[in-house]
Amino acid sequence: MSRIGLSSYAFFWQLSDQVSNPLSIHDALRKAAELGVDLFQICDYAPLETMDDADLAAVRATADGLGITVELGTKGIQKEHLRKFLHTAGILGSDLLRTMFNVPGHTPSNDEAVDIFTEVLPEFEAAGVKIAIETYEQVPTERILDVIKTVNNPYLGICSDPANTVAALEMPRQVIDAVEPYVLNMHIKDFAFSRKQGWVGFTYSGAPLGEGLLDYDYMVDKIQPKTRNINQIVEHWLPWQDTEAETIRLENQWTQQSLDFLRSK
Repeated sequence: MSRIGLSSYAFFWQLSDQVSNPLSIHDALRKAAELGVDLFQICDYAPLETMDDADLAAVRATADGLGITVELGTKGIQKEHLRKFLHTAGILGSDLLRTMFNVPGHTPSNDEAVDIFTEVLPEFEAAGVKIAIETYEQVPTERILDVIKTVNNPYLGICSDPANTVAALEMPRQVIDAVEPYVLNMHIKDFAFSRKQGWVGFTYSGAPLGEGLLDYDYMVDKIQPKTRNINQIVEHWLPWQDTEAETIRLENQWTQQSLDFLRSK
């Protein structure tokens, strides 16, 4: 069954040290439950990397107690890194690991990526965990798809996020069309351009879902998440506002608006 979930990116600022009282991941899970959400993707959340098994089990216990299923996200495809997160996924009960190709110090070629996935995917398959590579500006979508097609394993696919690819001049509809057969997970965030002060250039940034340039209806018509049981995970690109209080208020508002928008579809 396709589900609507929240990412830790939906609480990006509230989980960060930019605010005076950052949320813990346990707090974020509780906020998700208060919003009626039963799926939470812990994605690129740095403290997770230093948690031991007992800490991870405590996160799982909080999620289970709230009736929330956890998904997992990281960056990088080094073999031992993927194996570490496979172990983490097992403790958290995640059946999906979202990742990206490049991290500082490791920018794999297509051949290297194919070799890595060919070696580790049997371990992921045995554990029932799929790997979803996110579309983003650092790696052309065609390159990601070449790796996925070469590996040719249903446990390797795409995490679709057409907002990311605009920065590489890849148009969202073209990306959606290209990745559609391989999508395992969807990141849902809206985006827009605005003129900079003095009309000198543009800022490319987030927008409340339904108010920006994301052609949501086209995307779901192509990918068919409900038919294919693909989860839709809410994220934001909310710029920091003038004050902490206003940033938190808007982050919460955008999250509620995103859930209302998706639930109305």
